[in-house]
Amino acid sequence: MKIIFIGDVYGRSGRDGVLKHLPSLKEKHDPDCIIVNGENAAHGHGITKKICDELYKAGVDVITLGDHSWDQREIISHINHEKNLLRPLNLPEGTPGRGSIKFTTRNGKNILIISAMARTFMEPIECPFRRVDAEIKNMTLGQNIDAIFVDFHGEATSEKMAFGHYFDGRISAMVGTHTHIPTADAHILEHGTAYQTDAGMSGDYNSVIGRRKDISIFGFLRKMPGEKPVPASGEASVCGAFISIHDGTGLAKSIESFTLGGMLGA
Repeated sequence: MKIIFIGDVYGRSGRDGVLKHLPSLKEKHDPDCIIVNGENAAHGHGITKKICDELYKAGVDVITLGDHSWDQREIISHINHEKNLLRPLNLPEGTPGRGSIKFTTRNGKNILIISAMARTFMEPIECPFRRVDAEIKNMTLGQNIDAIFVDFHGEATSEKMAFGHYFDGRISAMVGTHTHIPTADAHILEHGTAYQTDAGMSGDYNSVIGRRKDISIFGFLRKMPGEKPVPASGEASVCGAFISIHDGTGLAKSIESFTLGGMLGA
């Protein structure tokens, strides 16, 4: 099984970058599943139904979210009707939407896709370790599930690494999101799980994590209210990872990070 994962799409620049580069990624890798984190896709704050539909039309199969899940209020009423749009699994019981989906590929393979959120320097929510544990308790790679992929949305690299090692050998891949900075540590863990601390942002890197740099710099210099953060509008670098999974064991064969276009891309 082959999976393409694309990190946090930030604003129009990020959306345009994904739409531009997704055809070449599909042609190169012929993926069975395409997953995109879209929690900043709407002007840097959340996502809308229109943007979801735009991404699906381009070939995205599943969209994950994070701490900005509800920034666009319209998504609260929409998410219960959208099975391929995932908010973090470990939000409180009764929260609209779902945190996982069992996606069936065109070849009839089943992959469990989970969106989970870390807690260090984040919201005080349910434990992601225990919540994902419960979600996969009755699943065994290569037996009753072909693959398990987790987008772990968090700030602290230590928590992400601990999460990866905790589930090593029980999930196919874990790729982190949220910091908007791609990490150079894509590798296979000891027991066969593909891992990267953060896929990075898909947006304009001539910025401060996707926001116009002049506004962000003013905030750090003056420590007083200034302009509202606005997404940078230059060409996006699209960041993500390509993961190949063994059809028999459900463990990873390889993980390769990529950066296309903009300031960071080739």
